Amino acid sequence: MKYLIYIVYFLFFSTNLVLAQSNNLIKHKVQKGETITQISIKYSVTPADIYKLNPDSQKGVEENTILIIPNKAKVKVENTSNSYTKKHTVLAKETLYSLSKLYDVSIADIEKANVEVLKEGVKIGIILVIPSKGKTVPAEKPKPNNPKTAIYHEVKAKETKYAIAKQYEITVEQLEKLNSEIVNIELPIGFKLLISGEKTIVAPKLVIVNVPTPKPSESLYVIKAKETLFSISNQFEVTQEELLVLNPELKDGVIEGMSIKVPIKSSGLVAKKEYKDLAKSIQKGTNKKLGLLLPFNLTKLDQDTINSTKARLKKDKFLNMTLDFYAGALVAIDSVRKMGLNVDVTILDSNETKSTSNVTNLVQDNNLKTMDAIIGPFYQNNVEKLASLLSASNVPVFSPLSKDYDKKFSNLVQATPSVDDIKNAMFDFMRAKNGNIIAIIDPKKASVKQYISENHKDVLFAQFTEKGSLNIENLKSILVKDKVNFVIMETEKTNLILSITNTLSSLLSNYDIKLVILGENDALDYEEISMTRLTKLKMHYPSLTRVNESDEASMFENSFKRKNKILPNQFATRGFDVTFDVLLRLAQEKNIIETLNETATEQVENRFYYKQNPDGGYTNKGVYILFYDTDLTIKEAK
Repeated sequence: MKYLIYIVYFLFFSTNLVLAQSNNLIKHKVQKGETITQISIKYSVTPADIYKLNPDSQKGVEENTILIIPNKAKVKVENTSNSYTKKHTVLAKETLYSLSKLYDVSIADIEKANVEVLKEGVKIGIILVIPSKGKTVPAEKPKPNNPKTAIYHEVKAKETKYAIAKQYEITVEQLEKLNSEIVNIELPIGFKLLISGEKTIVAPKLVIVNVPTPKPSESLYVIKAKETLFSISNQFEVTQEELLVLNPELKDGVIEGMSIKVPIKSSGLVAKKEYKDLAKSIQKGTNKKLGLLLPFNLTKLDQDTINSTKARLKKDKFLNMTLDFYAGALVAIDSVRKMGLNVDVTILDSNETKSTSNVTNLVQDNNLKTMDAIIGPFYQNNVEKLASLLSASNVPVFSPLSKDYDKKFSNLVQATPSVDDIKNAMFDFMRAKNGNIIAIIDPKKASVKQYISENHKDVLFAQFTEKGSLNIENLKSILVKDKVNFVIMETEKTNLILSITNTLSSLLSNYDIKLVILGENDALDYEEISMTRLTKLKMHYPSLTRVNESDEASMFENSFKRKNKILPNQFATRGFDVTFDVLLRLAQEKNIIETLNETATEQVENRFYYKQNPDGGYTNKGVYILFYDTDLTIKEAK
């Protein structure tokens, strides 16, 4: 029985082999990621030809599936009469790097053998001469490619211009230029798109379908390349949830060329706010009332019978932060009074922890409903509670330090940008510079990679080898020579930082590279990582504060030092900036809410660019993009 099985097995495959040969057929083993369209192009047949011989393939093909292909044309990789060379017809997603690996020759040898052909870069359908390993190409001109050979793609259900263009490594603009009938419309199923070459099929007239009809309060917007749901919501000052309600199709992803609806109030026609010096437009003689609710926690101090006040000041970092903020606020109050503003400031102890505070009693006992504005408390739970208690009175409540937002109230003003806003400001800057964005993410930082993948789909990821080191050849293949390459580095491993920066530095002669981090990284302060290493790559990063050496900054420092005998730290400067900015807004001809809507400001170290939340209140989007310059200084990127 065992021998019978062997005989049947042998006869079966022998019969298949004979069948394949006698009928002039080819067997093809499906590679990872291959599609029927790509395979049909490779063998110069139509997808229908493949479906005819392989009916099950209409449902899709998996890796290692064996397909029978009609041998209607030469295989795309063929030997020439020259024993030193081969010819290769470029397919979708192929690069010089991938071809060098396929044929085991260097990129330089391929480029040398195809000087004329590669003048405009690697394109689908061009024929490259591939020299054999260790051989040089004889000094003869290769036969010219035939640019007239047409390559088509038949549109399938749910396929988009962006997805098809990406598949063939061309832009949507190039696709529309080749197929003028598809401009400003969604693709109809079955339509044959010209990918390259000269058109041989007469395209039918197409009717514009599925374009949303906006209401009078809405406007249409066409999504541009590399835009994300976040960047669109930020541009039009609406939430992502609002956009999804107006455009349910966005749940399936943001697609270049898609027409979506946006509220007219945020249609992008409103001019971007300019930064102004409100000190030049104050209304002198006006009387304003400001409340400062700060966590001195004097009750706790009175109850502490073990430690003296002096001992507590030495070890209580939270109290020290409060006192520094308070000292900066006092300088701000004194400054506006010297400018002619009459301000009545009420300073109260919020007596707070993360979960408790004295807010309710303070509102009742101090008539806080009559205030023009209030700064504090510090903890987000407590500032939200205060905003809730004063919402009916429309008293603006400023959260001075917290980056954690939870509940929204119409009178709550977040003076500190959120963590996501800080990161996204960096991405917006890179896109504004039309940069090629690459991320090198420590394999152990899966959550960071997932965040970028979900929110910033235009970012390319550099790969690591099986041993955990950076794949340098892969990195080179995704760098671009005619753009700024912003390379995001996310790791705290010293050895990996040294390896990444060494690699990037070695590539600077051929590429414009800027190193990027998305937030604070203590590992960069280690002695092994020198400042010159980071300045050489002009490391960029988002920051809440800037380096300010202006006369106004010096005036604040000198004034603070005279009062407190020391220079201000970051919390003292923050206390000054927040308080001074609120007081200047109170001193304008327009009310403070109008100034939040219309005017952006910069103080000593912080900027205040408030945007209204659709759910209520205001959020500060003022973030600086800084970089390490080659003169060993930190500058603001413009």
